[in-house]
Amino acid sequence: MLGFLINMALKNALRHRLRACLTLAGLTIAILAFGLLSTVVTAWYAGADAASDKRLVTRSAISLAFSLPISYAEQIRAVDGVTSVAWANWFGGVYINERNFFPQFGVSAASYLPLYPEFVLDEAQKATFLRDRQGCVAGRKLAARYGWKVGDTIPIRGSIYPGTYNFVLRGIYTGRDADTNEEQFFFHWELLNERIKKIYPKRGDSTGVFVVGIKDAGDAALVSQRIDAMYHNSVAETLTETEKSFQLGFVAMLSTVVLAIQVVSYVVIVIIMAVMANTMAMAARERTSEYATLKALGFAPSIVGWLILLESVLLCVVGGALGIAATFPAVWVFRHLLDGIFPTFNVATGTLWQQAAGALVISLVAAAVPMWQSMRVRIVDGLRAVG
Repeated sequence: MLGFLINMALKNALRHRLRACLTLAGLTIAILAFGLLSTVVTAWYAGADAASDKRLVTRSAISLAFSLPISYAEQIRAVDGVTSVAWANWFGGVYINERNFFPQFGVSAASYLPLYPEFVLDEAQKATFLRDRQGCVAGRKLAARYGWKVGDTIPIRGSIYPGTYNFVLRGIYTGRDADTNEEQFFFHWELLNERIKKIYPKRGDSTGVFVVGIKDAGDAALVSQRIDAMYHNSVAETLTETEKSFQLGFVAMLSTVVLAIQVVSYVVIVIIMAVMANTMAMAARERTSEYATLKALGFAPSIVGWLILLESVLLCVVGGALGIAATFPAVWVFRHLLDGIFPTFNVATGTLWQQAAGALVISLVAAAVPMWQSMRVRIVDGLRAVG
């Protein structure tokens, strides 16, 4: 019986081929659009999702614009539960012109790199970088974008700290995981500190944030409280939070944009749901006399309902599958078009499940009303009906 129903549903779906093709095209585009928009949202949260639960970030309690004394490092290192401490300073320079902007940090290289095992760097390149105060390390994607090779001199013009800094590329790191940011640029904090002392003497020996490694992720809140308690009521109070919370703070600045994208993605699904429902209603109305004939031949009303449901499911399965398949090349194209905007732009497994669930929901909702109406039609009224 199931084979008969599927065969009949397939024939019904292909009876009006132009309508079927247009419906499939609409479904494909809708599922594809939903997948792309969901991928944008996922990329927005990629930094927070990739954050380690064993890293804390300590910054000024007032704002990131305020620095903390570098002397805090040894004090934080002595806190119970802390395993290591590194520091980083946002640089904010440009390469050649203002269009070539990417994340740049002056870091305590010897202690910073061990805290980020997801940054895979050749040991020989790492050793060379640690020895060279003019040295720098760049992510694989960043180096590929500008055609940099190890040994190249890279001039960066400072915007926060005036002057041109000539760095020598000593290493190119790759990401251990698919969502690892490969578009960052690191150099020695000591070199930046020397420059700051010359141009802004009072701002020397300070840093933007401390990155704190901890023994147990479950003690993150307790260790954070211990660190902040040391500097309570001091001239430079601190705010310590998990790395994920720190990253989400930046996402929150554009939360309205993210919410708008999410709303649009679901609106797309609702629109195609309405289109699909109209298509199924037209098809059921045209076949009212045929369904009445089936009832007259002894078929139960539920058989009519199953025919309509299976037709809707078949269309949505094919349209959904095409949309999901098209998502991968579309994301690949957008990844290159948006190069530099999102550190990672990949199709998440969750997005694929959402697309599949969306197609299924569309098929069920679109078939619900036509099924109910067709199952209730009396044989006499159905045979009198003109499609």
